[in-house]
Amino acid sequence: MILALPRGGVPVAAQVADRLQAPLDLVLVRKIGAPMQPELAMGAVVDGEQPVIVRNQDIIDLTGVSEQTFDAICKEELVEIDRRRERYLGNRARSEVTGQVAIIVDDGIATGATMLAAIRALRARQPKELILAVPVAHLETLQRLHEEVDAIICLDTPRDFGAIGYYYRDFSQVSDDEVIAILKRFPSTKMATPAS
Repeated sequence: MILALPRGGVPVAAQVADRLQAPLDLVLVRKIGAPMQPELAMGAVVDGEQPVIVRNQDIIDLTGVSEQTFDAICKEELVEIDRRRERYLGNRARSEVTGQVAIIVDDGIATGATMLAAIRALRARQPKELILAVPVAHLETLQRLHEEVDAIICLDTPRDFGAIGYYYRDFSQVSDDEVIAILKRFPSTKMATPAS
C-alpha cells in the first residue's frame, strides 16, 4: 500500500506504486505554518474523525505564536483538507491500511512536522509495517523520524540541506488536476488474488 502526501508527494509515490504494482492512496495532511513565514512549520494536522495534530514547540516558542493563533491556523488547514478530500477523492474508496505493509511517500523532508503527523495518523490505522520513503531529507530530521517507523528509504541526506526544491530539476508546483489524474491510474485497494 503506497500512501502519498499531496500534492508534491503524489508524483513520487506514483513512481513507487507503479514499480511495486501497488495501490495508491493519500494521507491528507497540512502544514501549520507560522503567520509571518508560512513555509516554517509550527506543526501539522492530518485528516480523520479525530484529526491528528503535531506541534513543533521549538518553532512555536521561537515565533511567539499564541495558542489562539495556532488553533486558528489549524482550523484553516482543516478546511483545506476538507476541500482536498472532496476534490481529490470524491467517492473513491479509501484503502485499507490495517494489516498491510504501508509505504508513506513525499517529495522530501525538511522540518519533518508534516511527515510526523502523517506517520502518527497512519500508525493509528495499525499497518503490519510502516515504511517511510523519500528521495531527499534533512539528516537530523530523518534521525528523529526513525523511531516512528519500521524502516526508512532515503536516497540523499545532504550535509547542507537548504530546501527540497534544490534537489529537483523541475520543482514546479503539482496541481490539483495532476493529483486527480495520477490517482485515476491506480486502484485504491489491492485486488484479492485467487486461491490456488
